Amino acid sequence: MSLLPTTKTPPKNDLADLTVLAYGRTKIGKSTLCSQAEGALFLATEPGLNALDVYQVPILNWEDLRNACAEISAGNHPFKTVIIDTVDNAYKFCTQFVLEKNKIEHESDLGYGKGYALVNNEFQRVLTKLAFLPYGLFLVSHAKEVEMDSRTGKYTRIVPTLPDKARKIVLGMADMVLYCDIQEEASGDGEPRMRRVIRTKPSLFYEAGDRTGRLPETLDLDFASFRTAFNAAAAKGQAPSTPSARPPAKPAPAQPAAAKPTPSSEPAAGAAVTGAAK
Repeated sequence: MSLLPTTKTPPKNDLADLTVLAYGRTKIGKSTLCSQAEGALFLATEPGLNALDVYQVPILNWEDLRNACAEISAGNHPFKTVIIDTVDNAYKFCTQFVLEKNKIEHESDLGYGKGYALVNNEFQRVLTKLAFLPYGLFLVSHAKEVEMDSRTGKYTRIVPTLPDKARKIVLGMADMVLYCDIQEEASGDGEPRMRRVIRTKPSLFYEAGDRTGRLPETLDLDFASFRTAFNAAAAKGQAPSTPSARPPAKPAPAQPAAAKPTPSSEPAAGAAVTGAAK
């Protein structure tokens, strides 16, 4: 029997079929956002869910994660969305697993990049298997600033805190890369208003993207708004859109500067903050 298809695969119209990377500064609301996904199950690789009423499996090492993935893969459960919070710690567990298995202290001990390749292959193997399951996959990471070089000089870009190789693996498999940010806006009384937002389109200043093309450039950091925007476009059969050619808004720093109290998970004095808070 031929393995080649005879019909095209239609676009996925359900968030529970997609792979999503959500990242941003600490305590901005990433876990709260993911917790509202349909049938959410957290594979918790670090503490931080104490304020949320969620189903969670504590993950303390790579074997814990693999065992949880095997049970999820077997079915016979009500969950529809798997959340690895954080994927950074999952990668650390993977690294430790490979080092112990090969009786080495560092990836470079195997020489010729073999240790790094073993770690990245194992990490990609498990995440790819999860992504192919009939469940949504949300990966949570933190944010950091990196200095970039261009023909006109240096600039700062905000990216997930994963190591470079792991970040490339995750970015390559994600249908959506959601940057959770704080946007300062003027209110009616002239006081600053700090709005928590999701940025979804590629930018010079931060990593983001929406392979489905169904999301607006900026959304409130709220799962109901996120789901409504996606479902509305899916119901219309909206084709993937081309990112706007206009210059994107420059985001707040990944971590607030010492002399600037504004962009942080705590609002500046007199500023109103809207959006999720955990």
